[in-house]
Amino acid sequence: MKTEYQKCMDGDFFTADPEMLQITYRCKRLLRSLNNTDMENTSERKKIMNELLGSIGDNVHIDIDFHCEYGINIHCGSDVIINMNCTFVDNNCINIGNNVLIASDVKIYTATHTTDVAGRTNTPENKKISGCFCRTYSKPITIEDNVWIGGGAILLPGVTIGKNSVIGAGSIVTRSIPENCVAVGNPCRIIKHLDNI
Repeated sequence: MKTEYQKCMDGDFFTADPEMLQITYRCKRLLRSLNNTDMENTSERKKIMNELLGSIGDNVHIDIDFHCEYGINIHCGSDVIINMNCTFVDNNCINIGNNVLIASDVKIYTATHTTDVAGRTNTPENKKISGCFCRTYSKPITIEDNVWIGGGAILLPGVTIGKNSVIGAGSIVTRSIPENCVAVGNPCRIIKHLDNI
């Protein structure tokens, strides 16, 4: 029988059971430490980021305030900037490549709910486990190498941003964007192909 965490990672409906709540509580404690640590204290910040994230490369900068759900599902390559006020809802994996720029106020959401009202409501049994009234499932998000995500962009569950691509500020990415593109808008759409790569 699958644990609730396994269901979460497999894209099935899951309930925040005690094990998952402990993962969340651990994450929130580490986030408080990270967001309260002086920006010049790079060694302490690096130590906290190594503990918080699932994996992290070299030369990664995470500005304050940063927010996430579990932390352990965020996998970050090298030479990455995550600017101010970003929120990563990492109920599933968020895979970030190398040489990635993520601007201020970017939101990355792996969690979602069904549009069916009855399907969105938790069973009485699951309510007893978590107290939560809604059913949630999640899909991974991938940001490949050399990507720039503009300020205030929102990435929705299951999308991939192909290498070298740029997502314009304020865009809402509802489906995957291929390599070597500039894409903007709501919903985000390709406006230019980068042929000189």
